[in-house]
Formats: sequence, structure tokens, C-alpha cells
Amino acid sequence: MKIHGIKVRISPVNAGVIVIFAFFLLFAFFMSGNTTVLIYGLPMLLFLIIIPIVLNYMSQSEYAALLPDLERDAQNVRIRAINMNMLGKPVRIEGVVEKASFRYLNRPQYLVGDKTGEISVKMFTSPPEDIRENDIVEVIGQVMKRYIVTGDPVINCISIRKLPGDKPGKKS
Repeated sequence: MKIHGIKVRISPVNAGVIVIFAFFLLFAFFMSGNTTVLIYGLPMLLFLIIIPIVLNYMSQSEYAALLPDLERDAQNVRIRAINMNMLGKPVRIEGVVEKASFRYLNRPQYLVGDKTGEISVKMFTSPPEDIRENDIVEVIGQVMKRYIVTGDPVINCISIRKLPGDKPGKKS
């Protein structure tokens, strides 16, 4: 679904919670026959639908607002060149997605590799397109530590998009 040109998604986990709540709501209504259950339950069900949509829209719009500045300032780097001295700096990498996880939570993490190495790419909202393993991608983001105070460098992804072609760096 699009809101003001921004594609928003409900994660499968949220959709499952909505379906389970709707089932229990209908079960309670049919078992009791009490319309008060529906009077209180339907607005709750509506909130279970609206809140994830609003949160996803807010994070998507923030990422969209950050992207022009990061695209302008990001320097093209090879994965091996990313180190702790680059914390907070915007970078652009191209590589192959070797592993994709947590896509079902709308908080995907990717392991992206090029010929020089591999790095973890974390995104705190859903990407605009479906990124899967073996996709060739361009990642724009900032270097951060894996954990709050320690850990190796990872990329806080602001934008990830598929590239055409069969090799990283080659655009068809």
C-alpha cells in the first residue's frame, strides 16, 4: 500500500497477530452473544492494523528524507576498506547478498559481499523492493558498530536497491 508516495508494509508477524486477535474476538462474540465484545474489540482490531502502518510510514518517510544527503555525501568503498575509523561516515557499496534474515519482521539484515570481503548491512525498516539472496545490490548507509559500545563495523542501511547485471560494479 502507498501513502503519499511511500510504500508501506505490515510485517507477516503483525498480520498474524491481527488474524489471531480477530479469531479470538469472533470466538468470544459467538460464545457470549454479547455485542459489547464487538463494540470494544473492533476498535482494538482497527488499532492493531493502523499502528504498524503508521510506524512503518514514519520510518520510511524519515529514510526518504535522509537519502538525498547520504547519496550526495556517500563515498564508494570496497568492503575491505570499511573500518572503525569510518564510524558515522556515509558509504556506498556494491555487492552480492549472501544471506538475508529478519525480513519477516520488516527489519532485514543482509550479509553483503564483494571480491574483497563481506559486511553485515542492517536496515531498520522495510526496503522498497524485495531483496533476496544472490541479488546484486547497491547499499547506501552509515558505518556503525555492531553493538552499542563494541563490535565490528556494520552498515546502517538507508537505501538498498537491486542492480542489473551479473557482477557487482557492472551495470548493464
